[in-house]
Amino acid sequence: MDEQAIRALIRESIARRLGPGCEADPAGPRPLPFTADPSHYRYALPKSDGPCLIEPSVTCNHCGYCESHGH
Repeated sequence: MDEQAIRALIRESIARRLGPGCEADPAGPRPLPFTADPSHYRYALPKSDGPCLIEPSVTCNHCGYCESHGH
């Protein structure tokens, strides 16, 4: 079985799952629109060159985890 056959099987399987009238968009996938959500909010904390606020045993690497809700 080559890659094209596998892709065809996957497309058929998805089409069966979606049901009739749910063909894929010929333009291809589009990014989902970003919606303002509290989980995406980042707090304005001062940058630290010292220990990490979350894990004080390591140096801050400016990952931004402490500025968000962690997700």
